[in-house]
Amino acid sequence: MTDDRNATSLEGLRILDLSRILAGPTATQLLADLGAEVIKVERPAAGDDTRGWGPPFLTGEDEADSDLSAYFLAANRNKKSIAIDLSSAEGVELVRRLAATCDVIVENYKPGDLARRGLGYEAIRAVKPEIIWCSISGFGQTGPFADRTGYDFLIQAMGGIMSITGESDRDGGRPLKVGVGIADVMCGMYATVGILAALRHRDRTGEGQSIDLALYDSQLAWLVNAATNHLVSGRRPGRIGNRHPNIAPYQTFATADGEIAIAVGNDQQFIRFAAAIGLAHLADDERFARNRDRVVNIDALERIVTEALRDDTAESWEQRLVTAEIPAGRVATIDQVMAHPHTLARDMVVEMQAPDGQPVRLLGNPLKMSATPVRFERAPPHLDQDREAVLQELLEIERGHRAATADRKSG
Repeated sequence: MTDDRNATSLEGLRILDLSRILAGPTATQLLADLGAEVIKVERPAAGDDTRGWGPPFLTGEDEADSDLSAYFLAANRNKKSIAIDLSSAEGVELVRRLAATCDVIVENYKPGDLARRGLGYEAIRAVKPEIIWCSISGFGQTGPFADRTGYDFLIQAMGGIMSITGESDRDGGRPLKVGVGIADVMCGMYATVGILAALRHRDRTGEGQSIDLALYDSQLAWLVNAATNHLVSGRRPGRIGNRHPNIAPYQTFATADGEIAIAVGNDQQFIRFAAAIGLAHLADDERFARNRDRVVNIDALERIVTEALRDDTAESWEQRLVTAEIPAGRVATIDQVMAHPHTLARDMVVEMQAPDGQPVRLLGNPLKMSATPVRFERAPPHLDQDREAVLQELLEIERGHRAATADRKSG
């Protein structure tokens, strides 16, 4: 057995990425970080929609010709870009040829769109029976909404998460979306898991398969306890701000100079928490002794704790609570998080070299793997940057296939 410390988990895997915006590209970037070769097919001239989603752009907010927006940079590392016109017969044929050399295809066209072009799952399966095909759409390949277009914001609204996000009705709050495209990101995570599971099945049986993944379905799946609370109780969850519906105190509190998040997860932690804020008697109060009682009496508990924490700073309370082994931390801004020593120690900010040679800082990958670490080899590409290399590799693969076929026939 060889010990190749430069090996990656998915080395030798080839993926054709026909997706754009965020869900599909999130999945293919993760697979690329793990060592897969990803060929990103983009529309001529415009490319992935997110290339124009700015400012900011890598080359400066006033650079009108830049196609590297910060949004695009977030999900397209370690990929090769080739522009292909799928409205032309030549473009369709080129994609078919590329597909025949790949292990996985990821696409997020409207259901039936690629099939009408001769590039659907059944058409590709005819030339590559073992292909893994992952279709990502707003509402899935079936159901009454299958023909509707879905974007993250729309899915957050229709999928329930906005109804429980934001300040409560009591405080005059409105439904709010999450601050990033979390429905897209989570859908990308489900896509990655599904692809890896399908590859495991193919390794065992030689059988490929299709994956039908909807933003809507994945949004529902990560409602987790909020949806299950409803299914068990029949009650409709509402917005509760930063409170937790099943645990208390598990929320943010105002201090003398800012907000702090406190997450008391069990009754023993609450005993220590009460002592740490100078209110040890709260642990003996029948309203607060058990978590279930604290949840019922959360309004009273919140008033008492808020009054106590106003006397000192968020930093002071954080130090005091952490010393008492209470999970707590100040609410941080993005710039504070990106510059934090722990962020840097965990390699969650990486520097790469952009196509023009200038440095670009990107988010790191959270996977820390001892034998097959993730890679950061290729910065997100310019549109059509890798056309020559991709076509040359395709030609070499096809020559190899023809030679192998000829050898089998002569044998």
